[in-house]
Amino acid sequence: MKRRKWGRWLLLASIAACMAMLVRHYVPLLFAPEIHARAAILIDAQTGAVYYESNADEALPPASMSKMMTELLILEDVCSGKRRWNETVRISSYAANVPGSKIGVKPKDTYTVRELFEAMVVHSANDAAVALAEQASGTESKFVTRMNQTAKKLGLSSGTVFANATGLPSADIRGFQSAAAAGDTEMTARDIAKLAARLVTDYPEVLDITRKPQVTLARTNLTLQATNLMLPGEAYAYSGNDGLKTGFTDEAGYCFTGTAMRGGRRLITVVMGTAAPEARFVETGKLLTYGFARP
Repeated sequence: MKRRKWGRWLLLASIAACMAMLVRHYVPLLFAPEIHARAAILIDAQTGAVYYESNADEALPPASMSKMMTELLILEDVCSGKRRWNETVRISSYAANVPGSKIGVKPKDTYTVRELFEAMVVHSANDAAVALAEQASGTESKFVTRMNQTAKKLGLSSGTVFANATGLPSADIRGFQSAAAAGDTEMTARDIAKLAARLVTDYPEVLDITRKPQVTLARTNLTLQATNLMLPGEAYAYSGNDGLKTGFTDEAGYCFTGTAMRGGRRLITVVMGTAAPEARFVETGKLLTYGFARP
């Protein structure tokens, strides 16, 4: 009699374990997450398959997420030999005075391309982005022409237009004569995801920088904290996250392009226009969990 009871308990336990596994792995596939953002998308970085989208084709201000195009072009220049990581960059008055997130450069200061690139990628520094754009093309305006030409080559939609190297609203930089301030940068969530996938696929070494919780500038010994709070040890840490790019302006709201790798699969998420800084990471976590639950 006791053996029969134990047999029943074991059977029930096995059934419960199987049900839990089914719920964990398949229920997320039946019910897509409710994402509170103006636009969002989730894609597979390798295949481009779209697992979730909401308003993904509306052109919206992306704020500093547009810096991923600046990153792509600087990496292209370095990898082709056109630029060197240890190359010296002389800071212009415009770069030194551009508003928003900064590292505090001054006119005529000199930094290396590597220092400025890491400051732009990890800390989203606008002064670093402008300085790199000017070094690469002579002026930000010429660099923006290249950004838009590259967007077409990558097959991004007509809804995506770059107006400067930083993602700042044109009103914020209109007073600078050398700034590329005609119009505002706009991108669709789908195009941002495509750009992010291209960035990490063509230049995976960028992830060696985006996964850093902080970087220190050799010239000034200034330590810059990462804006990505989903990295290990941060407030919204997500297992497998190793980048990618935050963004915020009053017009754009709080935005985040995220990426994570698990089990050999890399996912890309884009969340645009959340109402609070922490919300962009919470919504990204929902998308990643949903994506990794898929077979």
